[in-house]
Amino acid sequence: MASAAADGVPGAVADVERDTVVACAVYVDGVRLPGDPSPAEAVAEVRARGAGFVWIGLFEPDEERIREVADAFGLHELAVEDAVHAHQRPKLDRYDDHLFVVLKTLRFVEHESPTTANEIVESGEIMVFLGRDYVVTVRHGGHSSLGEVRRQLEATPHLLAAGPAMVLHEIADRVVDGYREVIEAFQGDIDLVETAVFAPRSELGVEQMYLVKREIMELRRAVMPLAGPLRKLSEGACGPLVPDEVRSYFRNVDDHLTAAAERVVAFDEVLTTLVNATLAKVSLQQNNDMRKMSAWLAIIAVPTMVVGVYGMNFDHMPELRWKYGYPLVLSVTLAVCVTLYRLFKRNRWL
Repeated sequence: MASAAADGVPGAVADVERDTVVACAVYVDGVRLPGDPSPAEAVAEVRARGAGFVWIGLFEPDEERIREVADAFGLHELAVEDAVHAHQRPKLDRYDDHLFVVLKTLRFVEHESPTTANEIVESGEIMVFLGRDYVVTVRHGGHSSLGEVRRQLEATPHLLAAGPAMVLHEIADRVVDGYREVIEAFQGDIDLVETAVFAPRSELGVEQMYLVKREIMELRRAVMPLAGPLRKLSEGACGPLVPDEVRSYFRNVDDHLTAAAERVVAFDEVLTTLVNATLAKVSLQQNNDMRKMSAWLAIIAVPTMVVGVYGMNFDHMPELRWKYGYPLVLSVTLAVCVTLYRLFKRNRWL
């Protein structure tokens, strides 16, 4: 498959546009070769030398563009389809001669308050095709730039000499470090929410709590599924595509991910408790409102009953013709209403 792809290189990727190909370079013994080759030229160079590898970075390519690169490298059709449409869970798929890895990237969105923001965490994706002599990265989302990763690796040729697997490690390491940064920022929001929930006169509503809960779920969807792929990469389940000297680096990333996952789980548990506390506060407030309504209805019922009786126009009620009957009824009615008010007030219904 590799030789077939090499034969078709010039025609396969010659038309890939530069705005889609963010960067393309050939690395031999950890050193970037001079020049700015096209993907076609880079692939041809590597396979003519029989050494080194190509690193091509794509940003949100359309189906036509990525299929041109896929034809050049012999990438699996299912993986290519996933890379085009994005919205994938973190995963690792192994095909005959290459790996396909999906990583979810996260960015903390600055906001004034976690209870009023429309979005707290923004997510993106990085797909990595990893072969013997190439690594193709496909990015979705404006915050997931890999320029810094490329510069750091180029500054450490002894790491880059380990091949495409080291590039994948550095990308995974950067992504997991991004998780940790988001989690640290999220900690402040959790503290603010906790303070608001237990404040005496807090007006924090359940819908606002569910917004924060939704963002926690966004964290979980990015962090938790990545544990399996990292474990496979660190345990040698990917064969020669991930050399032994690189596996220990993935173990370190896996350790960092485990720590991040534990904090996300803790966030989820704390927020679940806060949601329950908010529901309890709302329920208590509703009970208080119902008691106030019931108390006022009881007070209003007294004059309503009196007016209802006198409104029946009886002719044989002595108090209708007694000159003190009307003020006496008003006085008794007022006294009963005041007594009920003081009784409900003392029992904290009002």
